[in-house]
Amino acid sequence: MRLLAFLAAFILAVPVSAQRAASLPDFTELMKKSGPAVVNIITRTGAEQSGAGAPGAPGAPPGLPGIPEDFQEFFRRFMPDMPPPGAQPRQGVGSGFIISADGYVMTNAHVVANAAEVTVRMSDSKQEYKAKVVGADERTDIALLRIDAKDLPTVKLGDSSKVEPGQWVAAIGSPFGFANTITAGIVSATGRSLPAESYVPFIQTDVAVNPGNSGGPLINLDGEVIGVNSMIYSGTGGYMGVSFAIPIELALDVTKQLQATGKVTRGRIGVAIQPITRELAQAFGLEEPQGALVSSVEPGGPADKAGVRSGDVIVGYNGKPVNEADELPRVVAATKPGTKATLEVWRNGKRQRLEITTGELKQESRVAAAPPQQAPEKGEQAARLGITVSELTPEQRKQLGVEFGVVVERVSRPELPLRQGDIIVAVNQERFRSVEEFQRLLQKQQGDTAALLVRRGEASIYVPVQLG
Repeated sequence: MRLLAFLAAFILAVPVSAQRAASLPDFTELMKKSGPAVVNIITRTGAEQSGAGAPGAPGAPPGLPGIPEDFQEFFRRFMPDMPPPGAQPRQGVGSGFIISADGYVMTNAHVVANAAEVTVRMSDSKQEYKAKVVGADERTDIALLRIDAKDLPTVKLGDSSKVEPGQWVAAIGSPFGFANTITAGIVSATGRSLPAESYVPFIQTDVAVNPGNSGGPLINLDGEVIGVNSMIYSGTGGYMGVSFAIPIELALDVTKQLQATGKVTRGRIGVAIQPITRELAQAFGLEEPQGALVSSVEPGGPADKAGVRSGDVIVGYNGKPVNEADELPRVVAATKPGTKATLEVWRNGKRQRLEITTGELKQESRVAAAPPQQAPEKGEQAARLGITVSELTPEQRKQLGVEFGVVVERVSRPELPLRQGDIIVAVNQERFRSVEEFQRLLQKQQGDTAALLVRRGEASIYVPVQLG
């Protein structure tokens, strides 16, 4: 009893800060085991510096292929190695890690983009190798390099599907060119979606990641690589507490394809989708706001051939539920082109199963601007909505590629999410072929909310509206 009392008194006497310090993780062994397999990547483009910044500063070619101009500034904030438009860095610096003893190195695609020469420098800074870019995938920002060497140290690969928010993690890389630097933090979130990015469920952390860290590993306390550090969010170009890593399973799948064929193939079904809000779920008779709402179907595409319609809500793919809209592009992309799959859709208040054969996702191209529209004919009041509409002329229908639609001329209810010039082509999941039929669909609508399929420019989107 005296011994127990003594131990209790001793524990109470130890400051709380010391007790907490004793429970903090030690990354010493992790660094010793994984550090030698993390490399510094130096790229040369062969061009002189024409923008702001000093030669040798971290950088990548300006512009991100496949990403709309509206999002370019957003992603410049995310990719610290990317300079402002017009800058042509002569040399770039990034990180990578060795995944096989015979010389395969994983890094980010933006680290080696447009590089005329790639050099891999080992962690001890004593050895350098000229590297060959086996392949790079811009959609996931993963690249695979090969160096002519054997018996190299390698990282231990983990399972990113088991990662949970709150877990300790560390990043090793070359921030600002300082090779073999380790920083630590915790996982902030998993499965994070970013604007204009549909194929990567990012791991968000608060690990310090700076220019030069791109392409380095994110490692758990077991010394396993669970991600590839890719982006940060920053208003200054430096670390501000939010960083993102590509899950290692996704990265490995990409590198296996790059190693085998030099490119990555992905499945596609040919639909444009949007998230289901509570208002849209109510309009479509869904109990919960889940699934991916089909706003348009590519004519002659896989989904069109399978019988998918605008207004369908895809709630399952190959027997697995689709809870969020951003899950669908990922599972479809992971399907080999030409594979037969099943879609479960919610249509007219019940579930249906459709058989579909996936196509191949091609390189994205920019959409042409919408053709100019003629002035609409005389308008007619849509009483339950509080808007005035008119029919599209035959010429307008041909230009826009729609069978029929009504143009919004005036909106008398400011709270409605409709604009003058919007083109309505469906009410819930039903198309119409006249203004009178449009009115009848609104009149027979049960409940207080209707979902209108609206064409706005080149985009088609379902808009939930409260009926009067």
